Amino acid sequence: MLNYILLQISQTGAPVASQPATPPVEEAINLFDLVLKGGPVMIPLAVLSIMGIYLTVERFMTLKKASKLDANFMANIRDMVLNGNIKGAKALCERTNSPVARMIEKGVTRIGKPLQDIDTAIHNVGNIEINKLETGMPTLATISGAAPMLGFLGTVTGMVTAFHKMSSAGANLTVSLLAGGIYEALVTTVAGLIIGIFAYIAYNQLTSMLEKIIHKMEASAVEFIDLLQEPA
Repeated sequence: MLNYILLQISQTGAPVASQPATPPVEEAINLFDLVLKGGPVMIPLAVLSIMGIYLTVERFMTLKKASKLDANFMANIRDMVLNGNIKGAKALCERTNSPVARMIEKGVTRIGKPLQDIDTAIHNVGNIEINKLETGMPTLATISGAAPMLGFLGTVTGMVTAFHKMSSAGANLTVSLLAGGIYEALVTTVAGLIIGIFAYIAYNQLTSMLEKIIHKMEASAVEFIDLLQEPA
């Protein structure tokens, strides 16, 4: 009976219920493949990312170590100097691994000379220590600006590749043919912006840490010079 009804429906041209369309399966994005599709510009971007991460970690550890100073360091130096224990003050500076300690040590070794000479010696050592702490910071700042520019360069080269394929394909133009150029354009832009933003934030955070250390060094130098001007 059922077969007869179906036969009648097909003969009269009535619509027959169709099977639901199967939704397309989305292909998972492979990060490695995505990077490869970024083209040759991804090579310098990868180098910049490695340099940025290394400099950030290395400078953070260095500045963190340089910022550590015993709260009683200057008080101990003060007591030793006022009591005439110059050797003890120098030994304390040598045991303390800090830019402030190395700066004060130079001042301790100059005790007995004119204050202007002592002040100049302290500031010279301070400038040397600051230069050491700033090592790599200009490079990190350069990465923060160069990475986005390289990303935009990849965008331009990717679009040039896409338009070249369009002109070469003619009537055989397909979406898949343009995918390579579009991938290169978008992936390099994203990669460049991510690296640039990371380097920019890291540079500003490290600069803030460095400024605090410099302020501590300046305050310690002023305190030491004031100590030498106190009456015996």
